[in-house]
Amino acid sequence: MQEDMQDYGMLIQAAFRAREFSYSPYSRFRVGAALLCRDGAVFTGCNIENRAYGPTNCAERTAIFKAVSEGKREFAAIAIVGGAQGQQPDWCYPCGVCRQVMAEFCDADSFRIICAKSAEEFRVYTLRELLPEMF
Repeated sequence: MQEDMQDYGMLIQAAFRAREFSYSPYSRFRVGAALLCRDGAVFTGCNIENRAYGPTNCAERTAIFKAVSEGKREFAAIAIVGGAQGQQPDWCYPCGVCRQVMAEFCDADSFRIICAKSAEEFRVYTLRELLPEMF
């Protein structure tokens, strides 16, 4: 468990760094994600908004799509951090679309979703817990 907590801390910090690149001029809600592959590689992503909203992409999907586009298909965990610009981070959970993308590529029972306010304050879920009746 201690090793997992260290891994979580590293992922959470990577998610915070990714959040700095958020392009969120409309919602001003900045999100960062860090995806841990089973081979130890880490891919990060941030939310990227668009004035038409439909083309907007979440941080989680950005990280997953970057990994998949580099040939990765086996994932262990993802850390997600977010909050309103200029405020302390708050609990940030993946949207339904992101959960469904995770279901496409991740094992429902072993994949970990880490929602964090800081490296010390986080909650860990399995994909099945957040998407119990997946498609």
